[in-house]
Amino acid sequence: MAIVLEFEKPIIELENKIKELKRFTREEDIDLAEEITRLNKRLDKLRKDVFGSLTSWQRVQLSRHPDRPYTLDYINVMTEDFIEIHGDRCFGDDRALIGGLARIGGRKFMILGHQKGRDMKENLERNFGCAHPEGYRKAMRLMRLAEKCGIPVVSLIDTPGAYPGIGAEERGQAEAIAYNLREMGGLKVPIIVFVIGEGGSGGALGIGMGDRVFVLENAYYSVISPEGCAAILWKERTKAPSAAKCLKLTAPELLELGVIDGIIPEPLGGVHRDLEQAAEEIKRTILKSLEELSQLTVDELLENRYRKYRNMGVYKEG
Repeated sequence: MAIVLEFEKPIIELENKIKELKRFTREEDIDLAEEITRLNKRLDKLRKDVFGSLTSWQRVQLSRHPDRPYTLDYINVMTEDFIEIHGDRCFGDDRALIGGLARIGGRKFMILGHQKGRDMKENLERNFGCAHPEGYRKAMRLMRLAEKCGIPVVSLIDTPGAYPGIGAEERGQAEAIAYNLREMGGLKVPIIVFVIGEGGSGGALGIGMGDRVFVLENAYYSVISPEGCAAILWKERTKAPSAAKCLKLTAPELLELGVIDGIIPEPLGGVHRDLEQAAEEIKRTILKSLEELSQLTVDELLENRYRKYRNMGVYKEG
């Protein structure tokens, strides 16, 4: 059974009504074409009204939609010859963060991304997309391999945050993320980043530093989840919608603040309604970005990446 978000209910009800009229037309041989046309026009307008004025919290809900595509869905649609590479050569293989070699538009890439599960069993195996230290160390191992072979890196972010459990902390969660940030800053190949769903905290940043950073229209990118922010500021998780508004975590707000380089448009109603369309847009953006970045020398690439992050935010030196 499909999951329906609260603000989607009027749309789903109208869609079901149109389906019922079409079924009635077939079975009873009654011409209801005029009524169906009228309802379709009303449906188009309703979709534009609802999805054209989403709040920050509603976009967060869409980013978490159970039917929303995950990293492997995009890999299956927009890449060829994907070969997954496992393990960090230190502790184990973290299934919450996957990576491997693939071709996109005939070009070789190292592609990394968080992976959630579709049911409880798979979510437990993949830890709900919350990576452990070994996941970030695996990601860095693959990025180093890409650098050695002169292959650009594509990163797909979709995590509520890095796993905060005792075992993860004992194995150096914070150090693994910090190390990745430092090393990605000096990686001598282009890095192209996409936030495809949730972009939460250091868990996102651990594979999120790039020369080009894009966010899907209904994804979010934030220093903390709305629920976490609400729990800290108001001591009440029910204040999450207010927190989402204050955090300025939506794609248009991030673009205005200069945190990201662009927004990837989604099909009306969310990317889960047309994965192929969204994947094609991401593929086009990857190839365009690589064409631009390939014009730079390694020194220029690293200098631009350094300046990109140094120019973020406002500060005063005393």
